[in-house]
Amino acid sequence: MHQYIEPFIEVCTLVFKKMAQCDLTAGRAYFIAREDFQNWDISGLISLSGETRGLVAISMKTETAIRITENITGKKHTYLDSDVIDAIGEIVNIVAGNVKQKLQDMFKLALSLPYVIKGKAHMIALPRERRRLLCIPFTAFEDQIICLSIAIDS
Repeated sequence: MHQYIEPFIEVCTLVFKKMAQCDLTAGRAYFIAREDFQNWDISGLISLSGETRGLVAISMKTETAIRITENITGKKHTYLDSDVIDAIGEIVNIVAGNVKQKLQDMFKLALSLPYVIKGKAHMIALPRERRRLLCIPFTAFEDQIICLSIAIDS
C-alpha cells in the first residue's frame, strides 16, 4: 500500500504549495469505515478506471476551501460559491492527473471528470464490494485539516 500512498502525498503537497500557496503537513493515514460520516463541508472527487479501479477525494471544511480559493484567485469569498467549487474540483483533477503519471509504470489508468460534493457532514460511500477508504490527513494553514482519501483496488 505504501507504493500507492507516497505519490499521493508528494503530489498533493506540491500542488497545494504551487496553486494555493499552502504548505501541507501529512499526518498518519487511517481507514474510514463505510458507515462513518465525516466532518467535511466540501469534497472534490475523481474516479479511476483501467487496469485498476478506485477513487481519489480531497475533503475539507468551508473556511479551508474559501482560503484556498482566495489564495488561487486573489478574490474574497464568503461561502461555497461557484469559484470555490471550481477551485476544489480543479485541485483534485490536478492531483489525480499527476499521480496517474507517477503510477503509470504500475497501472494504465483513466480518470473521470472531477465532481464536487458539498454539504455538512457528508459521507463518501463506496459500493459494498470495494475496499475501505484510506484518509491521509494534512494540516494546512497551521490549524486546518484537509483529508486526501484514496480507494484503489489492487
